[in-house]
Amino acid sequence: MMIRTALLVLTASCLLIFTACNTFHGMGKDIKSLGEKIEKSADK
Repeated sequence: MMIRTALLVLTASCLLIFTACNTFHGMGKDIKSLGEKIEKSADK
């Protein structure tokens, strides 16, 4: 029973970590896009 609980906790932790990675990856793209727009407006 203890092993089953530990595996469940490990699986849930891995899912949260992978979800967070996708979130940060998307946030990085948004920040990059915003930086490019600011750079283009500064060039005008």
